[in-house]
Amino acid sequence: MGNYVIRSMIHSELDIALDWAKQEGWRPGLFDAEHFYIADPNGFFIGLLDDEPIGCISGVKYSNDFGFIGLYIVKAEWRKQGFGLQLWQAAMHYLEGCNVGLDGVIEQQPNYQKSGFHTFCRHIRYQGTLINKKPIPSSDVVSIDAIPFDDLLSYDNRYFPAPRAGFLQLWLNQKQGTALAVLTESRISGYGVIRACDGGFKIGPLFADSAIDAESLLSALLSCIPQNSYFFMDIPELNQDALQLVTNHAMQPVFETARMYTKNNPAIDLNGVFAVTSLELG
Repeated sequence: MGNYVIRSMIHSELDIALDWAKQEGWRPGLFDAEHFYIADPNGFFIGLLDDEPIGCISGVKYSNDFGFIGLYIVKAEWRKQGFGLQLWQAAMHYLEGCNVGLDGVIEQQPNYQKSGFHTFCRHIRYQGTLINKKPIPSSDVVSIDAIPFDDLLSYDNRYFPAPRAGFLQLWLNQKQGTALAVLTESRISGYGVIRACDGGFKIGPLFADSAIDAESLLSALLSCIPQNSYFFMDIPELNQDALQLVTNHAMQPVFETARMYTKNNPAIDLNGVFAVTSLELG
């Protein structure tokens, strides 16, 4: 069968993983590799058969208590031969002791359940087309640079299970991306990021205190991209206001996963999650 080796990725190999993700139809951001790696440089693994890359997985450890599995891909011709299982075991060993989350595609969810994961909620990807581009709708929407970073981190912790300062510093300032916040009485009440992806633009995260704040942010983010562009959001189905938001923008469901965890569901305010950051890193 050849010599199969699993080792940590070097930074440049993330481009291989994201190219495979593109082929799977996952629509990664054009510059995601540059930002994913900073989340945990030790948490990306590649499988090589006779020195040829055939599979990958990420197991990003945000803290000693929380980690996230993503980018779990084996090239089609090498599937169902045990190579993927060994990658899985490597990532899960690295995250031992953590509450581990992932977004599982439909066909793999039974396998994740056998590995001790339980379903928290469905995430549904919606696609829209920017038909009538409008100017930024509200003076309360500001550049993310206007928000003290410590305030932003504190706000992010309401909606994400672990601190991620290093990741956010890059994510908010990426190429072909825009990050905006909404203020209510000079206090942050939401923020969002839009970035170029394969075939259009992805919005994530989009966190907000209310449906009104989410609408202001989404409209402002869409004003930053070209007319007739496709745009995508991955929303938690349990958030009824998020479902209404995508309906208001004539978006259609195109893909779904299940957010799953090994331990208790994180204590986050799901009603404020209008779009997750990414299906690869949580």
